[in-house]
Amino acid sequence: MSEVLMSGLVIGESARWHDGRLWCSNWGAQEVLAVDASGESEVMARVPTTLPFSIDWLPDGRLLVTSGPEGLVLRQEPSGDLVVYADLSAYGGLNEIVVDGRGNIYVNGGCDFHPGEGERPGFILLVTPDGAVRRVADELAFPNGMVITPDNSTLVIAESFAQTLTAYDVSPDGALSNRRIWAPHTGDGMVMDADGAIWTPGWADNGPACLRIAEGGEILETVTLEHAGFACTLGGPDGRTLYMLSADWHMQESFESNLDRLLSNRTGRILTHPAPRPPAGWP
Repeated sequence: MSEVLMSGLVIGESARWHDGRLWCSNWGAQEVLAVDASGESEVMARVPTTLPFSIDWLPDGRLLVTSGPEGLVLRQEPSGDLVVYADLSAYGGLNEIVVDGRGNIYVNGGCDFHPGEGERPGFILLVTPDGAVRRVADELAFPNGMVITPDNSTLVIAESFAQTLTAYDVSPDGALSNRRIWAPHTGDGMVMDADGAIWTPGWADNGPACLRIAEGGEILETVTLEHAGFACTLGGPDGRTLYMLSADWHMQESFESNLDRLLSNRTGRILTHPAPRPPAGWP
């Protein structure tokens, strides 16, 4: 049975386990939060944007935040201030971020809630440790959460509007190739475990759920949710706690209507559930 660790968020996103606490973006409140095992939260950064914004860390431990509508990747300084790390505004709006074991930064974007018929405007950008930027994937149907395998050889991304988890081979220089279907399921903010399975928010026959999916598409475990899931990660002392972020998003309503309702009625929660295996890979 899942337990509520924290409530009162607007929309929790970009779940990460870092330095002994759960970190997440609190969309609508412009906050990056860190939450301990008792549910006590601390504001770690205030982000001057609307949404989306997502988080990860450089190898030296500095926090990175995507300022989505502005097309910027921000870096937190020791003072706590956020400065521009990479200006990617020429490519369009940004969404999720993941930093791999080599220090390469992958950022996706082009998330259009109302694309034209047949249009797939999503992309993935690579920012290498020397600051060079290049586009490494295109034609994505609403790119969302990403994970990278422990050996840095495979990147998996959720294409939410295509109801697909899509995989790419990652070359030593960070390029992506050999696009393929990893599993025929939708996804959002996700995490890989030590068996190579992926936990991601999705849908079961009876409504919203967090799913543990094997490569190829077999559903290994289903955790039902009262409200739609936005992100999940694994953490806790032994890495076997599944943290799930949910909010009362109505799929039949427009993006704008959902946001207006959630800004005035904070239904966002952090839920926990036992997991069979600890996390692996990135983030």
